[in-house]
Amino acid sequence: MIDETHDPELESWVESANAPGCDFPIQNLPLGVFRTRGDGHGSVGTAIGDFVLDVGEWIPGQTLNGYMGLAQTERRELRRQISAALQKGARRRELVPQGECEMLLPASIGDYTDFYASIHHARNVGSMFRPENPLLPNYKHVPIAYHGRASSIVVSGTNVRRPQGQLGEGVFGATKELDYELELGVFLGPGNQLGEAIPIAESDAHIAGVCLLNDWSARDMQRWEYQPLGPFLAKNFATSISPWLVTWEALAPFRVAAMAHETAPLPYLQTESDDAVDITLETWLRGAQMSEAVRVSSSHFRELYWTISQMVAHHTSNGCMLRAGDLIGSGTVSGPEKSNRGCLLELTWKGAEPVHIARGVSRQYLQDADEVILRGYCERPGFRRIGLGACSGTILAARV
Repeated sequence: MIDETHDPELESWVESANAPGCDFPIQNLPLGVFRTRGDGHGSVGTAIGDFVLDVGEWIPGQTLNGYMGLAQTERRELRRQISAALQKGARRRELVPQGECEMLLPASIGDYTDFYASIHHARNVGSMFRPENPLLPNYKHVPIAYHGRASSIVVSGTNVRRPQGQLGEGVFGATKELDYELELGVFLGPGNQLGEAIPIAESDAHIAGVCLLNDWSARDMQRWEYQPLGPFLAKNFATSISPWLVTWEALAPFRVAAMAHETAPLPYLQTESDDAVDITLETWLRGAQMSEAVRVSSSHFRELYWTISQMVAHHTSNGCMLRAGDLIGSGTVSGPEKSNRGCLLELTWKGAEPVHIARGVSRQYLQDADEVILRGYCERPGFRRIGLGACSGTILAARV
């Protein structure tokens, strides 16, 4: 048990960590990089309730790259040490209210790869553009992905400028079909040597933890440019992530069996363990005239066709080198029901069916000043809720 003293600040911390619905109880111990007003550099901290605890004593540095590069056993030992210190009571000088912290990107991200792992999303999108053949024949055999742009990954709370680009033959301008994508981000480490694959049985050791990820998309630009080589300017203008790395160890109680495959994967993609994670993911939207955000969809990460372990094994199967701090995205996480669709392209069926948000407010695609907020959490009887926090971004008008 936490050593509760009569210090009001410590009592406030304990109360917030134990509050119902809290994303960050002491069983979570997510890691992030923060700084307080006036500080010129970041420090590593962990979120406890509404507070941040400086853990630089255990994890020095201004990014989590070093932590991600440690062996899995070393990461687990650091988690044990931090947890043990908390059981003895936090030190007052290290507790900072989250409202006084500026959160930074948790790592220096060298590479970013975005997968397409939700079969529900793939079927929906395919039905819009290829109704006679919605799911391409390779989908059930190979985890599909494309390489994104690490330089435009931004931390939650950063505004997103409406991009400009080619919208069709002879047409250049600001996108009229700006969309969000509800995804899970996965930070990797320690990685492999060039030319050496990571076997799926060892992939867990290279998964440092997860965050929320919004891969903003300009659908009209994407429609014009994506053939034959896939997404480019329609995707690389901004990708938002939440600031907290929820460790793979914190998610252990929520591991579940993966979705069954009608077509058996090739041996290098086969696993016998509970390879999926039961995470509820939500999208909330607030327009300029709305007083509060409204939830527009909810889906479940456990329903992805391809798991994180399979993504890691496939990514390195040709000898591609992964490094500590690399980021992969799951692709849009959608489910079988309309309420489970993880982007406006699906929710509005390519803009043909505007979605009702609030009284007098509907959307085909995002408008300027719209704020999109992603949330995620794990719940299971007998265990404390483990939350991922939030990932938000507000749309700014295009530059003219």
